[in-house]
Amino acid sequence: MAKATREEEIKAQRSDFGLRLSTSMSKFGPLCVGIDPHRKILSEWGYQVDADGAEMFSMRMLQAAHGRAAAVKFQTPMFERYGSKGYAALERVLYAARQMGIITIVDCLRGGLSTTISAIADAYFKPNAPLKADAITLLPYYGARSLNNLTDEALSYGRGVFIASLTSNSEGTSLQSAIRQSGSYKGKTVAYSIAGTAQKFNQSMDGMGSVGLIIGATIGQWITTGGVDPSKFTGPILSPGYGWQGAEAHDLKTVFAGTQGNVLVTVSRSIATHGPQIDKLAQATESIALDVRQALSEATKETASDNFAGDAVKHDVTAKKSKTNVHTASSATTQSMNEGK
Repeated sequence: MAKATREEEIKAQRSDFGLRLSTSMSKFGPLCVGIDPHRKILSEWGYQVDADGAEMFSMRMLQAAHGRAAAVKFQTPMFERYGSKGYAALERVLYAARQMGIITIVDCLRGGLSTTISAIADAYFKPNAPLKADAITLLPYYGARSLNNLTDEALSYGRGVFIASLTSNSEGTSLQSAIRQSGSYKGKTVAYSIAGTAQKFNQSMDGMGSVGLIIGATIGQWITTGGVDPSKFTGPILSPGYGWQGAEAHDLKTVFAGTQGNVLVTVSRSIATHGPQIDKLAQATESIALDVRQALSEATKETASDNFAGDAVKHDVTAKKSKTNVHTASSATTQSMNEGK
């Protein structure tokens, strides 16, 4: 009995981030406000281009996002350019976000050998972590499995990760759509193998998983070559590219057709250009949040193209979706995304 209780506690802890994010998305919608203190925007706002300016910018963006977006995302390089003062500023704005009850994602895009990146948990996940966040972004190009230990640590502390799979930068196409020549995913694309590795962490979780993917909103023209069907993934999907980078509502409907409430769209500059007045930032946040919510609502009614599915199970999709939602992965999903287990 005690063993069963302990197993349930561990499962609940590993599901915690996905549950909290899902709840926040249900309440505030699928928008994640990107907090990227670009030098140009700091100057336009009349702020000094330094760590203090970045911190003041971030605090205003937090106020605009509070109660209007499901999460916020901090772009680490925009702070680390100021050295230790920049990191101190990031610590303070992360603390402020926690006090406000806002879910935080740190876009640090870390990766490396499993023997070296374990230290990242000390920085971001542990109870006394200086840069404590709800989730961080990861790069899997030392091998997706090199991230397994760090991902396990994140889950053990009730945190989450987002792993780059199909990014919005066009230069990534050749790498992410490359066909693997060996291993469990031989014959599949690199992007597909990353998605499959991430999905294995989610298959036993109740509700939306805590291990997510990064899939850009601008990739509609080559998603087929990536071999990944976002509608088959049961963790959260973080999607950059909407607004300033060119993606529009129809792109969200194309890329995320058939998804069931697990897509989180990041928007930064399209909101920040309305500052520094908080009321105008808030209005822009509300307007964009409404547009994103509407586009993704329409996407859930679409059926993903068979071309998106790669080797995923393609038959009887409509019937399966009627029996499942973002909280329950179908047996077809589990089988498809975990191929090669």
